[in-house]
Amino acid sequence: MKITVSLVAVMLLVLSADAARAQSADGIKGVDDAWVAAAKKGDVEAIVALYAPDAVYYPPDAFEVRGAAAIRKAYTEWFAAVTIPDARIESTYTTSGDLSLGYGTATLTMQPKAGGAPQTLTVRVTAVAKKVGGKWMYLADHASAPLPEPPSSK
Repeated sequence: MKITVSLVAVMLLVLSADAARAQSADGIKGVDDAWVAAAKKGDVEAIVALYAPDAVYYPPDAFEVRGAAAIRKAYTEWFAAVTIPDARIESTYTTSGDLSLGYGTATLTMQPKAGGAPQTLTVRVTAVAKKVGGKWMYLADHASAPLPEPPSSK
Protein backbone atom coordinates (compact mmCIF):
# COMPACT_ATOMS: atom_id res chain seq x y z
CA MET A 1 0.00 0.00 0.00
CA LYS A 2 2.83 2.43 0.87
CA ILE A 3 4.48 1.75 -2.48
CA THR A 4 1.23 2.50 -4.36
CA VAL A 5 0.70 5.78 -2.47
CA SER A 6 4.34 6.75 -3.07
CA LEU A 7 4.07 5.97 -6.79
CA VAL A 8 0.89 8.01 -7.09
CA ALA A 9 2.54 10.93 -5.25
CA VAL A 10 5.57 10.80 -7.55
CA MET A 11 3.33 10.64 -10.64
CA LEU A 12 1.36 13.67 -9.43
CA LEU A 13 4.59 15.61 -8.86
CA VAL A 14 5.81 14.75 -12.37
CA LEU A 15 2.46 15.73 -13.92
CA SER A 16 2.44 19.02 -11.96
CA ALA A 17 5.98 19.78 -13.07
CA ASP A 18 5.04 19.01 -16.69
CA ALA A 19 1.98 21.30 -16.46
CA ALA A 20 4.11 24.10 -14.98
CA ARG A 21 6.71 23.69 -17.76
CA ALA A 22 3.99 23.73 -20.42
CA GLN A 23 2.43 26.85 -18.92
CA SER A 24 5.78 28.61 -18.79
CA ALA A 25 6.36 27.66 -22.44
CA ASP A 26 2.96 28.96 -23.58
CA GLY A 27 4.04 32.59 -23.61
CA ILE A 28 1.21 35.02 -24.12
CA LYS A 29 -1.21 32.32 -25.32
CA GLY A 30 -1.31 30.96 -21.78
CA VAL A 31 -1.96 34.47 -20.45
CA ASP A 32 -4.77 34.99 -22.98
CA ASP A 33 -6.32 31.63 -22.05
CA ALA A 34 -6.19 32.55 -18.35
CA TRP A 35 -7.75 35.96 -19.15
CA VAL A 36 -10.68 34.29 -20.95
CA ALA A 37 -11.27 31.92 -18.02
CA ALA A 38 -11.11 34.75 -15.46
CA ALA A 39 -13.34 37.06 -17.54
CA LYS A 40 -16.05 34.38 -17.76
CA LYS A 41 -15.94 34.14 -13.95
CA GLY A 42 -15.83 37.92 -13.46
CA ASP A 43 -12.69 37.38 -11.36
CA VAL A 44 -11.01 40.79 -11.17
CA GLU A 45 -8.11 39.61 -8.98
CA ALA A 46 -7.28 36.73 -11.32
CA ILE A 47 -7.20 39.18 -14.23
CA VAL A 48 -5.06 41.74 -12.37
CA ALA A 49 -2.60 38.93 -11.53
CA LEU A 50 -2.05 38.47 -15.28
CA TYR A 51 -0.57 41.97 -15.64
CA ALA A 52 3.02 42.93 -14.81
CA PRO A 53 3.22 45.64 -12.12
CA ASP A 54 4.20 48.24 -14.75
CA ALA A 55 1.74 47.03 -17.41
CA VAL A 56 -0.42 49.27 -19.56
CA TYR A 57 -3.92 48.29 -20.66
CA TYR A 58 -5.73 50.03 -23.51
CA PRO A 59 -9.41 49.05 -23.37
CA PRO A 60 -11.59 49.81 -26.40
CA ASP A 61 -13.38 52.63 -24.55
CA ALA A 62 -10.50 54.43 -22.78
CA PHE A 63 -7.14 55.90 -23.68
CA GLU A 64 -4.81 54.26 -21.16
CA VAL A 65 -4.95 52.35 -17.90
CA ARG A 66 -1.52 51.98 -16.29
CA GLY A 67 -0.46 49.91 -13.27
CA ALA A 68 -2.19 47.33 -11.08
CA ALA A 69 -4.44 49.73 -9.13
CA ALA A 70 -5.80 51.40 -12.27
CA ILE A 71 -6.22 48.05 -14.05
CA ARG A 72 -8.08 46.66 -11.02
CA LYS A 73 -10.39 49.71 -11.01
CA ALA A 74 -11.12 49.39 -14.75
CA TYR A 75 -12.04 45.70 -14.51
CA THR A 76 -14.01 46.21 -11.27
CA GLU A 77 -16.13 48.86 -13.00
CA TRP A 78 -16.58 46.71 -16.10
CA PHE A 79 -17.64 43.60 -14.16
CA ALA A 80 -20.00 45.71 -12.04
CA ALA A 81 -21.87 46.53 -15.26
CA VAL A 82 -21.73 43.22 -17.20
CA THR A 83 -21.15 39.51 -17.00
CA ILE A 84 -19.21 37.69 -19.70
CA PRO A 85 -20.99 34.44 -20.57
CA ASP A 86 -18.72 33.85 -23.56
CA ALA A 87 -15.28 35.05 -24.65
CA ARG A 88 -12.60 33.90 -27.03
CA ILE A 89 -9.33 35.26 -28.30
CA GLU A 90 -8.16 34.21 -31.75
CA SER A 91 -4.60 35.36 -32.20
CA THR A 92 -1.33 34.61 -33.88
CA TYR A 93 1.41 34.10 -31.31
CA THR A 94 5.17 34.35 -31.38
CA THR A 95 7.66 34.09 -28.54
CA SER A 96 11.34 34.97 -28.39
CA GLY A 97 13.23 34.71 -25.14
CA ASP A 98 11.35 36.46 -22.34
CA LEU A 99 8.98 38.35 -24.66
CA SER A 100 5.85 37.04 -26.34
CA LEU A 101 3.47 38.74 -28.79
CA GLY A 102 -0.11 37.98 -29.75
CA TYR A 103 -2.32 39.78 -32.28
CA GLY A 104 -5.74 39.02 -33.68
CA THR A 105 -9.30 39.41 -32.46
CA ALA A 106 -11.26 38.94 -29.26
CA THR A 107 -14.98 38.28 -29.29
CA LEU A 108 -16.92 38.86 -26.09
CA THR A 109 -20.57 38.38 -25.26
CA MET A 110 -21.57 40.83 -22.54
CA GLN A 111 -24.78 40.55 -20.54
CA PRO A 112 -25.73 43.90 -18.94
CA LYS A 113 -26.45 43.44 -15.24
CA ALA A 114 -29.07 46.19 -15.46
CA GLY A 115 -31.04 44.03 -17.89
CA GLY A 116 -31.42 43.97 -21.61
CA ALA A 117 -30.18 41.82 -24.43
CA PRO A 118 -26.63 40.49 -24.47
CA GLN A 119 -24.21 42.27 -26.78
CA THR A 120 -21.46 40.59 -28.74
CA LEU A 121 -18.44 42.69 -29.61
CA THR A 122 -15.40 41.75 -31.67
CA VAL A 123 -12.31 43.90 -31.20
CA ARG A 124 -8.80 43.86 -32.57
CA VAL A 125 -6.22 42.87 -29.97
CA THR A 126 -2.48 43.21 -29.68
CA ALA A 127 -0.67 42.17 -26.53
CA VAL A 128 2.90 41.76 -25.36
CA ALA A 129 3.84 39.56 -22.41
CA LYS A 130 7.11 39.26 -20.58
CA LYS A 131 8.35 36.61 -18.23
CA VAL A 132 8.44 37.97 -14.68
CA GLY A 133 9.85 35.61 -12.05
CA GLY A 134 9.25 32.66 -14.38
CA LYS A 135 5.60 33.62 -15.02
CA TRP A 136 4.27 35.15 -18.25
CA MET A 137 2.42 38.45 -17.64
CA TYR A 138 0.91 41.12 -19.85
CA LEU A 139 3.21 44.08 -20.34
CA ALA A 140 0.95 45.82 -22.88
CA ASP A 141 -2.64 44.82 -23.66
CA HIS A 142 -4.41 46.78 -26.38
CA ALA A 143 -7.95 46.29 -27.67
CA SER A 144 -9.61 48.54 -30.22
CA ALA A 145 -12.89 48.55 -32.06
CA PRO A 146 -12.43 48.66 -35.83
CA LEU A 147 -13.58 51.84 -37.53
CA PRO A 148 -16.39 51.57 -40.06
CA GLU A 149 -15.45 51.14 -43.69
CA PRO A 150 -15.00 54.48 -45.47
CA PRO A 151 -17.68 55.43 -47.98
CA SER A 152 -17.13 54.20 -51.50
CA SER A 153 -15.55 56.77 -53.84
CA LYS A 154 -17.51 55.60 -56.89
